[in-house]
Amino acid sequence: MPGPADRREGERRVSSLSPEHPAYATLRQVTPYASVLLADNPTPMTLDGTNTWIVRAPGKRECVVIDPGPGDGEHLRRVADHGPVELVLLTHHHPDHVEGVQEFVELTGAVVRAFDPALCIGAEALEGGEVLSVAGLRLRVLATPGHTGDSVCFVVEHEDVPALFAGDSILGRGTTVVADPDGHLGSYLDSLRRLAELPEGTRVLPGHGPELPDARAAASTYLAHREQRLGQIRQVVRERGPEVTARQVVEVVYADVDRSVWPAAESTVRAQLTHLRELGEL
Repeated sequence: MPGPADRREGERRVSSLSPEHPAYATLRQVTPYASVLLADNPTPMTLDGTNTWIVRAPGKRECVVIDPGPGDGEHLRRVADHGPVELVLLTHHHPDHVEGVQEFVELTGAVVRAFDPALCIGAEALEGGEVLSVAGLRLRVLATPGHTGDSVCFVVEHEDVPALFAGDSILGRGTTVVADPDGHLGSYLDSLRRLAELPEGTRVLPGHGPELPDARAAASTYLAHREQRLGQIRQVVRERGPEVTARQVVEVVYADVDRSVWPAAESTVRAQLTHLRELGEL
């Protein structure tokens, strides 16, 4: 993980070029209306760190901030410097996305909206299907439960460059954890099917990792991956019996995965076993 001096040197270096992901401490323009600041909180679960999105139509002064990120004062101040902030939107409740919200509100005075009313500050909760007219743009709220019960995405209804702020529903690299008990695989599969119906060419602006060119293709790939994993788990259940534990499944299905992520894999397997029970297969 780079230290402060390394980040300052990195900022000077990439500012003279066209920065690419990952670029810490640097506002990186991704679409005509969306820029990203990458929080310096990399872990096996957050990939390179949390993407904080700053959104405004060209020529607009006010902006929307999506997921202020962790409680990193330096990161939060850097985001606030690109205000004024009209609104903060949250994709879900995980700390790497929302831990810094209270401090960010103190810095900017912005109101906060999320699907979970407990996360809102000075405004009402989001509703699926709601259209937000903010910072010169139209953002449609998609309820996409699965990764968490309160997960939402935001679709920018832009004629030339449509995009999906995907939170953790789709990542820029790898696949998303659906961890029991907060995550629910059946709901997640339904959410992916809805995302797979987005117009072709809708860009993915994710909560972690680099952007992707097409949400439809990404969601379809995720669905295929989940079906493959479920097939592998069904095979283990057939071989070990319906009383097989999540840990025993992980040892077989995730044998080639770094053991540092096995705890998360075990939570995911519990969600998958729950899904099979709901289907009457266990």
